Amino acid sequence: MLRVRRASEDDLDYLVEFTTRQVREGEGAIKGPDVVQLGIRRSLQDESLAMYWVLIDENNTPVGSVSVLKAWSDWNAGYYWWLQSMYIEPDHRGQGGMALLIDAVKSEMMYQGGLELRLYVNKDNVQGKQAYERYRFRMSVYEVMVLDEEG
Repeated sequence: MLRVRRASEDDLDYLVEFTTRQVREGEGAIKGPDVVQLGIRRSLQDESLAMYWVLIDENNTPVGSVSVLKAWSDWNAGYYWWLQSMYIEPDHRGQGGMALLIDAVKSEMMYQGGLELRLYVNKDNVQGKQAYERYRFRMSVYEVMVLDEEG
């Protein structure tokens, strides 16, 4: 039986491992655990940076996680909530864990008066896109752009 709870500093090692695996699977990138650990630790100490939830199994062992960033919208006078770093261990996929994590985030977002739940997904992550579409996410009218510092 999978359940979700808010993450604490006791979950740091799991969160670092899940986040580095997610980056490897979703983007094919390798991130050093030291930087990831610093980023997650800071977020666990300051929720204005990010919030984390963990998916736990029947033994209360974390088997997945998700984080959320809030972005202020001046023209809507509220926060958009951005899902990040969604990861579930392969042995626990297909058991409704993603829906449990998203439902927990959505519930907290609604409680706090958030505007909308959003996410970005690597354009080559077909499996991830399909999973999010099953949960009723749809493509946005926006595209993500980044500043080319070399140009």
